[in-house]
Amino acid sequence: MTHPTDIRRVPAALTLAAHGVPVLPLRAGKGPFGNCRTCARNRCGGRPNMKTPGPCACPYPCHAWAAATTDLHTLNSPQWATAWRTAAAVAYHPGGAGVTVVDLDNAAAIAWARATLPVTRTVATTRGEHWIYQGVMQSVNAVRPGVDIKSLMAYARWLGPGAGATAVLPDVVRALAVKEPSPARRAPQSLTVSLRGQGGACPHRTPTYLDRGIAMAEQRITDAGSAVHATVYRAFLAVLSTHGRCGCLTDIHVTRLFTAAQAKGESVRHCTDAWTNARTTLGL
Repeated sequence: MTHPTDIRRVPAALTLAAHGVPVLPLRAGKGPFGNCRTCARNRCGGRPNMKTPGPCACPYPCHAWAAATTDLHTLNSPQWATAWRTAAAVAYHPGGAGVTVVDLDNAAAIAWARATLPVTRTVATTRGEHWIYQGVMQSVNAVRPGVDIKSLMAYARWLGPGAGATAVLPDVVRALAVKEPSPARRAPQSLTVSLRGQGGACPHRTPTYLDRGIAMAEQRITDAGSAVHATVYRAFLAVLSTHGRCGCLTDIHVTRLFTAAQAKGESVRHCTDAWTNARTTLGL
């Protein structure tokens, strides 16, 4: 090794990398290391929130899950040495290792998993358990109370190999990723309210303001790398909170939003449900 062996987290990281598990250091608080100066404000080409690394080839561990690697030279490099010295934990990229982690954060979530999910390899955490399945999917937070899914474009703490045999990722877990953000927002499958606003006085000075808002919502949906359904709902909510009461929204605007959502794999029913749920939340 290039650096002293008292960098506590390196041996575990090297062992994992040697077995094909992409790893990265975590700072105190379980968060990734922040962008370096070169990569700050996405100057390197990475997108917001480090969801995708873009063309960046930064040698520092500063792109969250996208920094995870199995390259031993990188893990032992001077650029990573400082991070390892101050690291509080080793994390890994489940999707890069070909697995999905169902993160159960409390006793109620564990009870739900035991009653609902196939038995698989289990790793104890500080407050709950990680259930590990073979196979990858999109990562989604808060699929139900106390339950997150970590796979592609996400990281999880390495807490040991766990116990039990690893089962194949079941459909019941995949289905969690397409559910509504909250059961309270579940809507009828058919649209029962108008897609237009309520016809009040429009406070906006120019149509450009509306067009910019629609374009920003479209871009937000297009850039979603995970939790697409939740992102669509939040984009609809943002548009309606600003433009939903004055009557300036038209079917053309709504079609643009629906088209962006469908391009990310959402069905017409899911778009309609999300739109209706957003209107209901805002009292429209």
